[in-house]
Amino acid sequence: MSGVAYVTGASSGIGRGVAVRLAADGARVVLLGRDEKRLAEAAADCGPGAVTAAFDVADAAAVDAELPGLLERTGPPDVVVHAAGQTVVGALDQLTAEQWHRQLDVNLTSIHSLNRHLWPAMVPAGGAIVLVASTASFAAFPQDAAYVASKGAVLALTKAMALDGAPVGIRVNAVCPGFILTPNLEGYFDAQEDPAAAAAGAAAAAPLGRMGSPADVAGAVAYLVSPDAAFVTGTSVLVDGGLLARVPG
Repeated sequence: MSGVAYVTGASSGIGRGVAVRLAADGARVVLLGRDEKRLAEAAADCGPGAVTAAFDVADAAAVDAELPGLLERTGPPDVVVHAAGQTVVGALDQLTAEQWHRQLDVNLTSIHSLNRHLWPAMVPAGGAIVLVASTASFAAFPQDAAYVASKGAVLALTKAMALDGAPVGIRVNAVCPGFILTPNLEGYFDAQEDPAAAAAGAAAAAPLGRMGSPADVAGAVAYLVSPDAAFVTGTSVLVDGGLLARVPG
């Protein structure tokens, strides 16, 4: 693809994998994340045209401060991928108000804050947006209430944005990863009583017999933002190794 691609959560995990793939496909990638050092490392894999911006996308004031100047520097995006994500482990009654709001701010509200700037910039020429949802958008995990709530909302938001985008040529879709081996997932395993058993269980849960990689998700994103998906909007693509296709036995 050609053009400008904004990717949030681009310093590691799925976001980094997506940024690297889109750069390899010809995009000028704009990498957003909190960690300046890791963003620079990721940008080094995205070619000399890559741009980085280090700020917290969950901080609406920071978004409002950074995005206008960034858009002036890069021009309007042709593609936006919302990959910033966080998992706060705990049942609903166990979560503090701070934990609950932080989870929703990162996974859901950041999409609103960013699109108040990115969407108007895309309207004149159209483009493609991909939200990173989850298998947890369809089925819940125990001790993961805030994450499940946020990812269910992301999937619903995808459909609403697709309807609003259709008249102006903006396609909006979601990818729904299963167990993808990232620092975020490793943190989830570490929070379990037996991290090694949790990791082994995740690998065995998918019929394909392994956890996925960020590159697996990036391949689905690359399709959704490509001309091959020109008639695809308002839908989701599971990237879960068949996890949700199997009835638990």
